[in-house]
Amino acid sequence: MRWCRTLLLGLALFGTMPALAVQPDEVLSDAKLEARARTLSRELRCMVCQNQSIDDSDAPLARDLRILVREGLKAGDTDAQVIDFLVARYGEFVLLRPRLSRHTWVLWLGPPILLIGGALALLILARRKGRPMPADSGASADLTEAERARLADLLDQKGP
Repeated sequence: MRWCRTLLLGLALFGTMPALAVQPDEVLSDAKLEARARTLSRELRCMVCQNQSIDDSDAPLARDLRILVREGLKAGDTDAQVIDFLVARYGEFVLLRPRLSRHTWVLWLGPPILLIGGALALLILARRKGRPMPADSGASADLTEAERARLADLLDQKGP
């Protein structure tokens, strides 16, 4: 019975190992170029998976993009030139972290503006809730004699 548990645990742990998307035939022989390629691959989005980098994706398009990155680096391109080439070819969407430009300012500035706006709204709401109601707000603060008597009776009944 113990070996069965060990086998199940081993299978469960084996299933959680990360998939290695970069194939052995893609790896460059120069370790420095390969490190640059891996760094760039982590910054580029897989157009099929969309929320995965091409370094992590097993999709055929991600493989093609990884090969393009490595070919650019082997040709002597800088990291910026490789990124610019892919952005020109696939658009800004290929970047996992979009650049700050007039097209993407909402992505970068929208969340902080909404957070600050929400905090101000909560602050204003909390301050309004803490204020006493004005006397001329339509609710009469004066009680009739019958209401005063009824209130006194209720307070006397409740007692300490």
